[in-house]
Parts: sequence; C-alpha cells; structure tokens
Amino acid sequence: MASNKKYWKSVEELNEESSIVEKLKQNEFVEELPTDQFLGDKEALGSSATSRRDFLKYVGFTTAAASLAACEGPVIKSIPYVVKPDDVTPGVADYYATSIADGSDFANILVKVREGRPIKIEPNTLAKTNGTTNARVQASVLSLYDNNRLKGPKANGKAVTWGVFDKEITATLNEIKAANKAIVFLTGTHASPSTQKLIQDFTALYGNVEHVAYDAVSESGALDAFESLYGERALPDYDLSKANVIVSIGADFLADWQGGGYEVGYAKGRIPKNGKMSRHVQFESNMTLTGANADKRYMVTPSEQVSVLLSIYKGLTGVGTSKATSADEGVKKVIKELKAAGSKGVVVTGIQDKNAQLIALAINNALQSAVVNAEAPKYVRSGSNEKVLQLLADMKAGKVGALITYNTNPAYTLAGFEDALKNVKLSVAFAMSEDETASVSQYVGAIPHYLESWGDVQIKKGHYGLVQPTIQPLFDTRQFQDTLLKWIGASQSYYDYVKTYWKNAILGGTSWNQALHDGITLKKTAVADTAPADEITENKINYNTVAAALLASAKPADLELSLYTKVSLGNGQQANNPWLQELPDPITRTTWDNYLVISRVDAEKYGLINETVANGALNGDKANVTVNGITVENVPVYIQPGQAPGSVGLALGYGRTKGVNENMVVGVNAYPLYQNFANHQAVSIQKVAGVHKFACVQLHHTIMGREDEILKETTLAD
Repeated sequence: MASNKKYWKSVEELNEESSIVEKLKQNEFVEELPTDQFLGDKEALGSSATSRRDFLKYVGFTTAAASLAACEGPVIKSIPYVVKPDDVTPGVADYYATSIADGSDFANILVKVREGRPIKIEPNTLAKTNGTTNARVQASVLSLYDNNRLKGPKANGKAVTWGVFDKEITATLNEIKAANKAIVFLTGTHASPSTQKLIQDFTALYGNVEHVAYDAVSESGALDAFESLYGERALPDYDLSKANVIVSIGADFLADWQGGGYEVGYAKGRIPKNGKMSRHVQFESNMTLTGANADKRYMVTPSEQVSVLLSIYKGLTGVGTSKATSADEGVKKVIKELKAAGSKGVVVTGIQDKNAQLIALAINNALQSAVVNAEAPKYVRSGSNEKVLQLLADMKAGKVGALITYNTNPAYTLAGFEDALKNVKLSVAFAMSEDETASVSQYVGAIPHYLESWGDVQIKKGHYGLVQPTIQPLFDTRQFQDTLLKWIGASQSYYDYVKTYWKNAILGGTSWNQALHDGITLKKTAVADTAPADEITENKINYNTVAAALLASAKPADLELSLYTKVSLGNGQQANNPWLQELPDPITRTTWDNYLVISRVDAEKYGLINETVANGALNGDKANVTVNGITVENVPVYIQPGQAPGSVGLALGYGRTKGVNENMVVGVNAYPLYQNFANHQAVSIQKVAGVHKFACVQLHHTIMGREDEILKETTLAD
C-alpha cells in the first residue's frame, strides 16, 4: 500500500539538517569500542572500572559483543560424575510445574532444571487462564542466585540460630498477648488458601490478631467497587478475545493493570477473521504500551479521564453529568461504537477511585458485556487502603504490640511507616534480602525463594495452583508458614499442612500426585467461566450519587502527575535483578532509570530539553517534582512524544537503597509522591542544574530512507 507517511524513531530524525542522524546512518558504532578498557587484561578484568552497565552501553547485544565476550570468557571445566545420580542425566532437562505468587506477579509456570539447577521459566500450558508469563516472572529465576539474599535469621542486626529466633519471639508474643495488645500481620497479597487458614490457626491461639493486606501499588479502588457490588473482595476478569470494541480509559492492560495477563486474549481478538477484528480505543495521559497498540488514541489529562468515563456512562445510560474535554468528539464516536457492539463491547479504566471503578462496572452491566467475568474473579490483589492507613494510625498511637511483615517492603513504599514502627514493641520482617523494612526491624526471618518452597495459590476463583521446590534451599532459610507452625506448637511441616488442606478442601477425592504433576487443579464446585452474568447477585448501588461524587473529585490542575509501573521493575521488588534493569522500556527504549516523561509543549514551557549527542546517546535536564509539599529531587526529564499536554508521568519501583548491589541503586524513589494511594496528583516541577545521561537505545539505529524496506502497513479494509 502506497503511503506518504514519514516514519521515525527519534525526534532528532525530524531535523533534516542533523549531522548526528547522518553520522548514525553510516555507522553502527560511531566511536571506537574501548575494548582494551574492559577486555584487554584478563587478569585485571575483575577489578576493571568498567561495569556491566558500561559494557552493555558500548557493545549492546550484537554479534560483536558476543564475539568479544566469548574470546575472553573464563574457562570452565566439566567434570563427570563419579557415581551418577539415578534421576539425573547430564544435558537432559527436567521440568517442574509450580506457581509464582510474590504479591506482584501471579502465574502457573514450568521450571526448566538442569543437573538440579533451575535455569528457565516457561508457561504452564495446562493452566487455562493463568499460564502466561511476563518479563518479571521470566527473570525471577535469576533472583534465586542473588548473593544479596539473607543467609539465615537475624536478631537486632546479628546472625542467630532459628532456635534462638523462635524462643525470643514467642516469649515476646506471649507478653503482648497477656497485655491484650494487637498482633498484626502486614502482608502483600498472597492468594494462598492454606496460608490464610494458617493465619486463622495462629489467631485462634493468640487472640487479638489482625491480618492487613497491603499492595505497594494499590488496586483498592477496583477491589472496593467489586466488593460493594458483588460482596466479594476480588477483581473482575476480562476475556478480551470476546470483545469487538475495547475502550480503555487510562488502563494499561497490556502491562501491569490489575495484575496483567490480558495480552493473550487481546492478541486473539486482533487477528482478522472474515474481515473483522476487535477495535481498540484508548484515552490516556502517559504514552503506554497499550495506547501504542490502539486503533485510535486520544491524549487527555488525568482529570479529563474522569469526564471521559462519565460521558460514556451518560451516553449509554442517560444518567449523570460530565464536563467537556479535549476528546469529546472521540467520546461521541466511542458511544456509538459501544452501542453497536452491545455485549461484545467493554470499558476498562485505570482510575484508582472506587466511584470510577463502579461507573466502569455499571457501563459493562448496561452493555451486558460478555467480556467481563464477575462469576470467577481474580485474587491477585487484596490490599485495602483504608485498613493500611488505619494500621499506620494505630502504630503511631502505640496500639500495636507486634508487627509481622511478609512479602512486602513498606519501609520503602509506604510513607510514614518507619516512624510508626518505632512505637511497636516487637517487629519481625520475613524477607529474602535485608531490604528497607528488614533493616529497621528487630528480627528478620530469612525466607527461601519461591523455587525452593512449598505452597499453593488461587489466582482465579476455582483455579488452584501448587508451589513446589525445584532445588534444595541454598541458604539457612525457612518459610514464613513453617515458622508460624513452629510458633503455634504444631509438629507438622508446611508441606504436610498444604497436602492435608488440599485433600480436605480442594481435591475432592482426586489425586494429590496428579495435581502436583500438573501444577494446577480446577475445583469441581467452582462456577464455570462461562456462567451468565444474570446469575450473579448484585447489591443495589445509587449510581447518581456515585457519578456526582466522582465528578466532584476531578480537580484539574495546571500540571497533573500520573504514577505508573514499568513492565521491567514493576513495584521494585526485583530491583536487584540485572536482567530487569537492563530491559529497555518498550516505549522510551531506556534502561536503568526512571524519569519524568513530559510532552514537548510542556518541556518548552518549563525550559527543559533533551539532547541527542554525536554518539547517538541521549542527555536530558533534571527537575524537582513536588506533590503537596513533598519533593523528589533531581529527577531526569524525558520528552516523550504522545504524552498529553498538561500531564507528566513518573515510574514507581526505583530508588531502592537496601538489599541491592551498589550498581543497582539507580533512579529516584517516587513512592513519597504516591500520597493516599492516588496514582493521579496535582504536581509542580522546577528545573534544576545538572545533565542526566540516559542509557537509551532509541537512536542506536535509524530507519530514515529505508522505510519501504523495513515497514509494512495496511488497514483492515485493505
């Protein structure tokens, strides 16, 4: 198809007089590779000043890099077994079906193991709905071999035995019980039915116990809305393969929105069949992976997203009111398309507000959307903003006697936590590394990697998965659940506990060994995924009141901030994983950093610039970012085509300082700006001195003059 479009990879290419672009056209490497600096002296290689990050910056992932590394790689001798184990054949891999449920990512997976060592994560194809993997799941195998992991338990910063650890903590717990002070578990979402049962057993023994679920990046608005409407704290599931029209308002569902996992269904619907494929319209502020794949994308500020949602609701139901936006013409078209699609239409939103999520559910109910599955919801998030904030208040008031954290790092992610912890008599952190929370806790329980652990998970209603070890524990670690069993005086291991629980509550007479082999099982009493929506019991909601409250909450500002997570680091849990640090963002093509994304219009307004230098690298200005008097300083600024004017974006999950290698201390911690768990905030920025050098691959190669050879484009009509 003939086209007069001009394709480009960087705005620098739009400058026809740019000598930099011309130079890049002619050379893959525009400066001589300093190979002698990091490969010239094999003996001094370990003490070289050139880091792995610099190595990758210079040579990338090209054939040249592989050749150079191979020439100077260490010699590793393979020594055969004297007596070969019966269950090991050198060179032949074994596969174990297990699950990951780390509070952020949830999936049923297969683990490839060679000679007793896990080396690769693959999807479990037996899992109908939860068998996909993202970048963090794939990279999690490397975290198993992280030398920063805790090697054993600690008390007041010193290594102790597990016997001492148990004795001292149980003695203090009994004192707290006698004083009738609260014992609180603060955990990430674990979605483990056996762990939940074990916490109930602990509560029965100690009495005044509370379990508070905390998600570092909250989905409490969506959870609160679903619970209000359906009476269960969960997230609706979406089968995007059934959709003819998909309308997303700030929901990056191809990345981390509501736990992710929607890309497979979306891709199925985008395959043309009989001249038809799904149509996708995106309203958003940040330029996202989802927006980049949309058929039509509208740039709107975060406050305008609320008006877009309310306008669609009013257009479909005739109820409510809204304010005008820059995308009103697009909204009118979307309403017509949704009406025509009927049950094959769906609306999703990333606005983290209970009322916004209720309006989205109401729209889908009005459409009678077959895409939304409320009968078999997902349990990948469970945190409650209200309960977490109440816990902080109780800790500050001295009402909490003991705080036990697991699968979460609130000293890094939750403002005010560290000060509140000082008023708690007993603090115990269960962690894999001495992270920010473990560093300020009295006791630290070293827990194993999930690939060394037993457990279970219910990712979706009726869809259960098992967690089984694929390697013996590498260090003196013990599972959180095994420790709880010790503390309540039980003699059984957590493996026995899980097995007994499954036989009594889940398997229904089917084989434990078969479930362990498959890694998953479907509970026979579970509601079918295809159950009609009219079988769900809905609570009555006054949507007029909901719509009015939502409209009143939308407060436009001169500049609005959208906080988000990257597909690489997510909430920052795996910040010490070099594979994820080196993974370029799919939009900005930048690694090792977070940064303030801003539109060209706003960049000119604030005097902020990006500069492409002669070697194809990108430099940028820095700015201070302030929300409600809290300032994050010296944030690199990245001018992003497609960013909505009047809005900026900043990724969470960076700026870790504890439990990570020195080279992994990169980026800025944006969690102080995540106030009251609001991902949209009014913000002010101020340019400061200094230049940031981005590790960006966007302009490493150009396509100018070769578009017809490289790029092919067509439309569904053609």
